[in-house]
Amino acid sequence: MKGKLIIICAPSGAGKTTIVRHILENIPSMEFSVSATNRKQRPNEVNGLDYYFIETDEFTSKIARSEFLEWEEVYPGTFYGTLKNEIDRIWNRGNHVIFDVDVEGGLNIKRHYGKRALLIFIRPPSLEILAQRLKSRATETQKDYEMRVKKAEREMSYEKHADQVLINDELEKAKFDALAIVNEFLAI
Repeated sequence: MKGKLIIICAPSGAGKTTIVRHILENIPSMEFSVSATNRKQRPNEVNGLDYYFIETDEFTSKIARSEFLEWEEVYPGTFYGTLKNEIDRIWNRGNHVIFDVDVEGGLNIKRHYGKRALLIFIRPPSLEILAQRLKSRATETQKDYEMRVKKAEREMSYEKHADQVLINDELEKAKFDALAIVNEFLAI
């Protein structure tokens, strides 16, 4: 089937971005769906590559015009979403789409596309290890860190809705397993 979707979701800090990058490096027909956000750009991020960084007014205008496949206010005042034209852009190039999204967004995309989409939930070995990973990133304020840990506790319960659950307790094994799962789905 042409135009499949791979949805990688997890609590923040579970390793989803690293796993997505590994899949992209190993499957030439896979292309990353760049999400939009109104949050501040981090020093290592590139606009249009990591995210489309847009102002809050523009983001809410796009919501009002139904330009998003899915969107969510992930944290108070901080929006993330997938623009519909991003999926069209990738499919028009003849590629499959891979998403690195938060859990709610992943579930919304899966509901919309059904069997055409594969939802993989990346689970850390424990909430404590996830909290350590977030702390070691040192990219958030203490308040943001606490918000992410609290949100992760809730998100862990969503794994039951995934097509596949992958425990990331050893990164190289998780990357290998994720690639095998995706290749099997694309072969169907």
